[in-house]
Amino acid sequence: MSERTEVVVIGGGSTGCGVARDLAMRGVDVTLVEQGNLTHGTTGRMHGLLHSGGRYAVSDQASARECIEENRVLRDIASHCVEMTGGLFVKRPEDTEEYFRQKLEGCRECDIPAEVLTAEEAREVEPFLAGDIDKAIRVPDGAIDPFRLCVANAADAEEHGARVETHSPVTDVLVEDGEIVGVEVTHESGAGKRVHGTEGGTEAIYADHVVNATGAWAGRIGDMAGVNVEVRPSKGVMTVMNVREVDTVINRCKPKGDADIVVPHETTCILGTTDEEVDDPEDYPEEAWEVDLMIEELSKLVPMLEDARTIRSYWGVRPLYEPPGTGTTDPTDITRDFFLLDHADRDDLPGMTSIVGGKFTTYRLMAEKISDHVCDLLGVDADCETADVPLPGSEDFTVLRDYMDDFGLRSPIGRRSMQRLGSRADEVLETDEPNPVVCQCEAVTRAELRDAIGEAGTDLNDVRLRTRASMGNCQGGFCVHRMANDLRDFGGYDRATVDAALDELWQERWKGQRHALWDQQLSQAMLNHLLHATTMNRDGAAPEDFSAFDAGESDESPGVDDAGEAGDAPGATAPDGGVPLADADATDRHDGGDAGGD
Repeated sequence: MSERTEVVVIGGGSTGCGVARDLAMRGVDVTLVEQGNLTHGTTGRMHGLLHSGGRYAVSDQASARECIEENRVLRDIASHCVEMTGGLFVKRPEDTEEYFRQKLEGCRECDIPAEVLTAEEAREVEPFLAGDIDKAIRVPDGAIDPFRLCVANAADAEEHGARVETHSPVTDVLVEDGEIVGVEVTHESGAGKRVHGTEGGTEAIYADHVVNATGAWAGRIGDMAGVNVEVRPSKGVMTVMNVREVDTVINRCKPKGDADIVVPHETTCILGTTDEEVDDPEDYPEEAWEVDLMIEELSKLVPMLEDARTIRSYWGVRPLYEPPGTGTTDPTDITRDFFLLDHADRDDLPGMTSIVGGKFTTYRLMAEKISDHVCDLLGVDADCETADVPLPGSEDFTVLRDYMDDFGLRSPIGRRSMQRLGSRADEVLETDEPNPVVCQCEAVTRAELRDAIGEAGTDLNDVRLRTRASMGNCQGGFCVHRMANDLRDFGGYDRATVDAALDELWQERWKGQRHALWDQQLSQAMLNHLLHATTMNRDGAAPEDFSAFDAGESDESPGVDDAGEAGDAPGATAPDGGVPLADADATDRHDGGDAGGD
């Protein structure tokens, strides 16, 4: 099977989806291919921060300026994905006055609004800040939903004629007569919406140009093409708490270091992070001490974190890049700027451009620059419009007021639905059928769930990313069976297909909890096991690799999970929906137990 298109975009993260949208809006025929779900890679494993640029105002002012400019753009075009929480850079007594001054001056030099607050003023903003902080700098940081943003970009790309294929990894880059002419992909479950139990085929997609937007995986695509893309993956851990301990982004005002940020995200807070270079973006250790470090260090800023409930942890990999010969040894010193690698000029191999480095906040700018480059190569005379045209869901926010009355949703449930759906609320929520809440933790209604099933097919993990169902405190214990039921009743799929989809969802829900099995979360996991493995007999058919799973080991990539959570990724396989807790470490983390529960 083969297809012809103008541009193939490899990678369904923020940059790839942004490129697909930008090119499609300019009238270019685009096909995007992604090896997993949208946000499968780095995008789905971030901490959900919309940068003001303050974090780079001292160390990387060029990146800081890009951040504040794109911060303003995204607040406008992606308002239904953004919560403007504001941010504080907090100084503790042991942090230097000199660095505080440098941070303030750097923000002002980069046109980042910055206001100095006394300790008392900072605690008026965030009452749970530590009592011994000295002062703080207020900046316009925010929280952003990476899943919602990528789905909106991909949906708009499709509206403009693009083709988007998920679960379709690239297995080869096609080279003919010294020129890249396309890619070969394998559809894991058939082209189109994921259908469990149906094996897909291999497809050759020929194109005038290929864009390598795979982030930390860019080197692998380069290897297939026979060129060297020197990405330096750097892992970082994020830990998800069960409630929003703060409503403002809290940064530690000190030079580079681990465990220095708390991001309120939806119903949770996300603690981050570490910065450690790794050789392989899918094969690196996930260590319990990293989780402990998040809580121990960030409790110095927000003391209540010490006793708060942790619901899961996940790891992501940054796609850091620096030009050859730079020689930086510490990944924290590598620029967060982005680079376009034109392989025609760089490697005498026309037909492909790689985009590497950068940050989530600047994804749209990155997409604009590479789309300009591709259009120049193709002779397309069309301007970029992505900074001015709102994403689907952010076009008209009067709906957030009007439909509270129309749908009888004057409640937290109504507000949450409106926040997620934005201006799409009318088409999703207007139904004559009963619309009960399916996921109590995240206030997800049946109408939202069925809308997501209509888009995602049998991929319940995609449904989860679109709605946040199963991403709350219970981690799916009280709602995944309802999701599966709607997949059968509304989607019309047979029992075997629904079972396979549910098993896959449970595997993703489990793996991020392996590093949070102590105190209340261990009790929650045990309850989920009783409800689903015992009462519903979900553990009736254990996999052959049961013992390896129970130890948290796998021949596959190590589990990395939710950013919000903020993201999921492939990892250790779990039993068919079962949660094997017999060997889990139930020792209290604060008594020196293994935080990972491995």
